[in-house]
Amino acid sequence: MSPPAEPPPAGAAPIGSLPPGGDPAGTGAPGRGRPLLRQREFAALWWAQLISIFGDRLTYLALVGLIAGHTGQFRDARSPLLLSVLANMMLWPVLLLAPFAGAWVDRWNLKRVLVIADLLRAALVLLIPALYALNHRTDVTFALVFVMFTCNVFFLPAKSAITPELVAPAQLVAANGLLTVAGVAATAVGALAGGWVIDHWGWAAALRVDAATYAFSVAAIVLIRYRPGLHRASAARVTLRGYLREVGEGGALLARHPAVGLGLIALAAVWVGGGFLHVAGNLHIQRAASAPGMERVGLLLAALGLGSALGTWWLNARGRAWPRPVLIAAGLVTIGVGLAVFAASRRFAVFAGAAFGIGIAAAPAFVLSETLLQLGSAPAQRGRVFSLRDFLMRLVFLLAVTAAGWLTRSFGTRTALMVCAALLALAGVLALAWGRLHPELMRAERPRNTGSA
Repeated sequence: MSPPAEPPPAGAAPIGSLPPGGDPAGTGAPGRGRPLLRQREFAALWWAQLISIFGDRLTYLALVGLIAGHTGQFRDARSPLLLSVLANMMLWPVLLLAPFAGAWVDRWNLKRVLVIADLLRAALVLLIPALYALNHRTDVTFALVFVMFTCNVFFLPAKSAITPELVAPAQLVAANGLLTVAGVAATAVGALAGGWVIDHWGWAAALRVDAATYAFSVAAIVLIRYRPGLHRASAARVTLRGYLREVGEGGALLARHPAVGLGLIALAAVWVGGGFLHVAGNLHIQRAASAPGMERVGLLLAALGLGSALGTWWLNARGRAWPRPVLIAAGLVTIGVGLAVFAASRRFAVFAGAAFGIGIAAAPAFVLSETLLQLGSAPAQRGRVFSLRDFLMRLVFLLAVTAAGWLTRSFGTRTALMVCAALLALAGVLALAWGRLHPELMRAERPRNTGSA
């Protein structure tokens, strides 16, 4: 989908326009109207994301597996606390640095940022099992996780900012859809493989595989022919006052676009759900299992990924006939219902069905918000916009895991998950109310053939 008609911000290229020659990246590469996966630059980025996200799923499961082994399969009373600390180590780099990192990303060569970040992540993920084997201390592991997610602070906004410089604007929605499909496919396969690898070979083996996936990502990104735009070469000299002004420009852009506000409501709700599932969901699954292990978590993540892939396909094929606020509101309410079903049951088949349904319902939040932010910002501002998005979403996640940890310790996993279900349903109501407050968002689109298959 493309965003609703609205004036672009100052300095943004008109939506649907292309530089002379139809080459948004300025690479001189021909054939921008070809299917996306036959375009060298986008295909390289897509494969890099597919393989590295596969590794990321292994890392998440491996870190949860490390804590499970450290606490006797979550029998230790400290289990919710350690899961909350792990989430905090993933979040605090973004909370501390993201509002400021974007202004630097907007000055740097985006391809170089991606390569350096992945090289550093490969080295750090190899250090985790090596150092844990020396002292079996989780504080060292948490410190390495903190540094690894500091690399993400620069990688994620650079990845989102480079996409519209590699594809034509008419293909941007399809490009984000394909990147989402890569993410959910990698989640499904990585979760299945990760759960098996951890239960049979150990969490350290999964981390070593992840290091190899980062190396693959570097090799793929190196193939991208990318020349930084003039807005990077002509960036003003850094001064404290100018730097703070640039940081503020990103926040102002987020505040003045109703479509961006809608996307942020949807994303915030999904991150709340992720925070509660990280703490209460993991414990609910393990305590319901006759034989605790990571394979069940992997299977459920796979079901979630398959549902997300189906939801993304439907959104691109059929969802354009529906107004965005309606799609997002229906999705969030459906996620709330799925979480309530998940909380009320102790049967794995019910867990799997709920995960699949939640995956379908979450697709609009991811695909639509990414596109709206890309098209609603100028190339020179995208690093700041996406850094601020990351900051806001991780702040929401931090609040969610903190609340989930307290509710789980005080009232149990079922109550915590029911509270989360109610919050997501309320977010759905808010998304619909936001759409009615801004009638331009309620206009449905007509599907267009962009040649992006």
